[in-house]
Amino acid sequence: MRVTRGAVLRKSAVAAMAMAVVLGPGLSAVAEPAPKGAAPAPTGIAPEADVSHHGHVSLEGQRIGVLLRTGNRGPSALEDATVRLRFSVPLAPGQRLPQGCLRSGSRTVVCGTGALPVAGKARRTTVVLGLTGQPAEVVVRVDTVWNGGASDRNPRNSTHEVLAPSTGDAYVF
Repeated sequence: MRVTRGAVLRKSAVAAMAMAVVLGPGLSAVAEPAPKGAAPAPTGIAPEADVSHHGHVSLEGQRIGVLLRTGNRGPSALEDATVRLRFSVPLAPGQRLPQGCLRSGSRTVVCGTGALPVAGKARRTTVVLGLTGQPAEVVVRVDTVWNGGASDRNPRNSTHEVLAPSTGDAYVF
């Protein structure tokens, strides 16, 4: 098979046009230094934040209370986060939830925390709910559903499971 110089040039031209289509106008496949004084290019890496939840759960009769403190140990601040509270027994229907909270199932409530600055004061969320029946105990699972897309290298402090017997005592997590 004989390859001519023209065929090689045509293949190179086709490859260059394909790169222009893939990369778009004004973009190059070759790394070039940024102009002086230009802001650094975004890296595409998610910010990092260490969201933590702590608090206590108490159960008495048909009422369960959760006091939650959500904080952020950084290094990036968060505009908002969403915490999920899952209960081992169904919640009573038709109850009023605190502002920023909503039901996402018969046993689940999600709440927005608001802004979480780095090492700032923890955001408090208090939820008191009625349960169906009068359980002897309830397991409450607490975890972060959304944190603005940040990565969290220490998820152990934002995921908890608490057993609350119906004693009225506060069980800390």
